[in-house]
Amino acid sequence: MITVNNVSLRFGKRPLFEDVNIKFTPGNCYGLIGANGAGKSTFLKILSGEVEPSSGEVFITPGERLAVLKQNHFEYDEFKVLDTVIMGYERLYQVMKEKDAIYAKADFTDEDGMRAGELEAEFAEMNGWEAESDAAEMLNGLGITTDLHDKQMSELGGNEKVRVLLAQALFGQPNILLLDEPTNHLDLESINWLEEFLARYTGTVIVVSHDRHFLNQVCTHIADIDFAKIQMYVGNYDFWYESSQLATQLMRDQNKKKEDKIKELQAFIQRFSANKSKAKQATSRRKMLDKISLDDIRPSSRKYPFIQFKPEREAGKQIVTIDNVSLTVDGEKLLDGVSFVVNKGDKIALVGPYGQAKTALFQVLMGEVEPDSGSVQWGVTITPAYFPKDNSAYFEGNDDSLVDWLRQYSKDQDESFIRGFLGRMLFSGDEALKKASVLSGGEKVRCMLSKMMLTSANTLLLDEPTNHLDLESITALNNALVDTDETMIFTSHDHQFIQTIANRIIEITPNGLIDRMTTYDEYLENPEITALRARMLPA
Repeated sequence: MITVNNVSLRFGKRPLFEDVNIKFTPGNCYGLIGANGAGKSTFLKILSGEVEPSSGEVFITPGERLAVLKQNHFEYDEFKVLDTVIMGYERLYQVMKEKDAIYAKADFTDEDGMRAGELEAEFAEMNGWEAESDAAEMLNGLGITTDLHDKQMSELGGNEKVRVLLAQALFGQPNILLLDEPTNHLDLESINWLEEFLARYTGTVIVVSHDRHFLNQVCTHIADIDFAKIQMYVGNYDFWYESSQLATQLMRDQNKKKEDKIKELQAFIQRFSANKSKAKQATSRRKMLDKISLDDIRPSSRKYPFIQFKPEREAGKQIVTIDNVSLTVDGEKLLDGVSFVVNKGDKIALVGPYGQAKTALFQVLMGEVEPDSGSVQWGVTITPAYFPKDNSAYFEGNDDSLVDWLRQYSKDQDESFIRGFLGRMLFSGDEALKKASVLSGGEKVRCMLSKMMLTSANTLLLDEPTNHLDLESITALNNALVDTDETMIFTSHDHQFIQTIANRIIEITPNGLIDRMTTYDEYLENPEITALRARMLPA
């Protein structure tokens, strides 16, 4: 268990945390959420002891082992992959090395024999004989295949290193897990493996993530950083979001009966009380939820950008026809005879592991890349708007202010209009005068979405639009794409984003397309499609 007593952290006169008191208990998974800059990662560092608070203390039950997902991807470059994972259980690794060193001695003494016996007993108590097989199983579950286990960490790519470091944090059943963005760079199968691992895990988990589906699957509680405090909610992310929106709505409209709002809250409680990730605790959580009153839930200080797509001209029935398109880049065939027709009202999610192929298809559709063969035929009424995965060309070396940057894409050149538009996208006051070249990743995405909205296009193409966005902006974009009737093709690694928006799923494989009018969950759960994917995707 972790107990936080009166913890404050100040940077100069600015308080990041002020007199925080909170407990994290075994058997629960806590989603730590907050706006960008609220201090989520910093709070994890306070819990791990990496950052010293200005005042207060963090108390961890004596004897409990705490594991942290490391963020330095080069820290273990000199070690083998399998050893790196086992090093997550520091004492076990020390025992292994000391034991091996004793047995390697040429002049083995009686004292060495006694010490080796002590180490063997401790080694067995820590399940040391299963260490390598457990580490290997964990690596395989996270997509690090057996042929990589004996390689040096320096030989692995960045995405592979992240997975090894995650396995390291999970290894050896630590009592407390601190995970900062654990789903980054994981594919769907690896995320599912992690969700199942955490569902079985009996210790304490505190996790920061921008993946709402992941938070909904694994979290029993949400710890919300706001107003320099941390408030605890029982339930998953959706419960926190909807109850927070309810509290905000109540404050805005004091004329509505409080009783009606309480009934709405009770409906939320009933819906989210039985979080399937921790079924055995559903009963106790339900009892806690039953005690929640409206006064327990504070409106959030977070701001959500205003995102809305409105076409200037309604699209006709013919959107775009892709006919037998093939494309090879640097000797690698990315598209091979791709053919499909996009119909009015389609919300197509391009899914699957081949990100380069999906991006290449967008570039062909927008005329940025000429295919080796095949054709793309847009309907005469169609005006597409494109969100590229790599937006650096729009910002690098550009010293225009955001007002001037956005003005070039607007029919209305009036500064008050441009500033008003930027304000709705959370660039208010002096923020609107920032240079385009110094924007953060999330700010660039909001600018690109602003550009798309100003084109008033009737067909949307979005390649990983949720990358770099915080939870608030992801939610706003998600809601906007659900609400619009515009035809779209998009990609994302956000499960909830795809599930709530798409009505058609297309997966590009080396052996052709899988194309179904269905939701994402139905696509993943359909046995026929699962069997088809197994045949069309490489082993």
